[in-house]
Amino acid sequence: MKNVRVAAVKTFLALLLASALLTPAPAQKTAQHLFSSDELTKVAPAEFFFRGQKATVQLRNATGFETAGGMVTFGALVDASGYSSGIKEKYQGMLITESKLNIGGSQLAPGEYGFGFTKDKFVVMNVASEEVLSVPYATDAELNRAVPLKMVEDGSGYKLYAGKKWVAVKVE
Repeated sequence: MKNVRVAAVKTFLALLLASALLTPAPAQKTAQHLFSSDELTKVAPAEFFFRGQKATVQLRNATGFETAGGMVTFGALVDASGYSSGIKEKYQGMLITESKLNIGGSQLAPGEYGFGFTKDKFVVMNVASEEVLSVPYATDAELNRAVPLKMVEDGSGYKLYAGKKWVAVKVE
C-alpha cells in the first residue's frame, strides 16, 4: 500500500513538473518608450516604396517608439531626389505604425505612409501619394538645437519634430 502512495505522489509531482515546463511563460510587457538608435536599426527598412519608386531611408534621421503592448510606430526621412517636384514638396519621410494614432487631432489608421511638412501643414499620404491626413503644425521658436527629425515625449504622447516644426502624436 505504501508503494502505491509513493508511486502516486511521484506521478503527481512528475505531472506538475511537466505542466510547468510545457506552459509558455507570460509575455513580458514592455514599458512604452522611445527607440534607441540600435532599436531603430532593427525595425527600420533600408528602402521605402512610395508612389512607384523606392527611396533610401536615412537611418540617422529616424525616430519612433514602442507602446507598452509592444506595438511599434516609427518614421524616418528618405532620399526623395528621384521624385517629381510635386511629390517632393510633400514627401520627405516615411511613417509606419502598428497602432491607431491621433496626429494633431486627426485619426490615422495603422499602416505605411509617406509624410512631409509643407509650407503650412503636416501631410500624411498613402503609398499612392494620396493625402489621408493634413493638419496644421506648430513651431517651437525656443528650440535651441533643431535637428532634421526627432520625437520627444510630451505627457501621454509625443511631439514629432522636423527642425522647429512639430505635430502632436498620441496612440489611440
